[in-house]
Amino acid sequence: MKRNTMSYKIRQYLMFAGPATILFCGVVVIPLVYGFYLTFTSWDGISKSKPFVGITNYIAAFGDGAFWVAMGRTLIYSAIAVILVNVMAFLLAYMVTRGIKGQNFFRAGFFIPNLIGGIVLGYVWKFVFNSAFVAIGENLNIGFLKNSWLGTPSGAMACMIIVAVWQYAGYMMLIYVAGFMSVSKSLIEAAQIDGCTQSQATWKVIVPLMRSSFVQCIFLTITRCFMVYDVNLTLTEGGPFNSSVMAAMHVYRTAFTEHAYGTGQAEALILFIVCAIVGVTQVYIGRKGEVSA
Repeated sequence: MKRNTMSYKIRQYLMFAGPATILFCGVVVIPLVYGFYLTFTSWDGISKSKPFVGITNYIAAFGDGAFWVAMGRTLIYSAIAVILVNVMAFLLAYMVTRGIKGQNFFRAGFFIPNLIGGIVLGYVWKFVFNSAFVAIGENLNIGFLKNSWLGTPSGAMACMIIVAVWQYAGYMMLIYVAGFMSVSKSLIEAAQIDGCTQSQATWKVIVPLMRSSFVQCIFLTITRCFMVYDVNLTLTEGGPFNSSVMAAMHVYRTAFTEHAYGTGQAEALILFIVCAIVGVTQVYIGRKGEVSA
């Protein structure tokens, strides 16, 4: 059989990429299309009937004040977490690429939190904030640790951000490590010959050449923070007084607790579009700067 024929190409595609394509369609494409269809129905998530209601669910979603409050809270949480995660990840990557003793051990250690599931992570940190820190504060007479941070709205948000930094920084660190290692040592040596100090070579030579690493890490952090649910559920449960309910948790409650599945799907689609717009805009600006650089 000739290799340039269409039938040969189709067979090759089905052989190598066919299973992945089937799984992708079954797990992503079909549920996405079906979910979009449900936004035009008044399905309660239980009954067999799915009455068509047009754009009523979208009107309800845009008129849901609690959803937009949760969306605004998610934007604030994501903005702070993205900055702190990437700053911490960059500093960790810088530290473990300086040739320090045991740097491979530190790389593995910093990456381990990313391997822990969000449900388990939330319960672990809930114990830390509610019991461990409180015990330390009482025994050492440290005022700001005597009471659980999860008991106040601002404290609960701070706890969410701390856990996000602890969980994601190690993963983003590996991407920054790859960025550091991709920069040719000859460029750094040339900069030092021209009179640059180590810090000047880092900021004037290495960082500009790592722009693609920054783009990838910021995009990944944005998408993860926007869609946070598991840690939100187990760490704060949306409390106190629903002050830490993120957009994903609000969508879940609307769909599965209030049995307004169509409205929940509409809100989920809006959340997806907002996340996509923010992520694609960030990638576009980053890639444009990378080309111009």
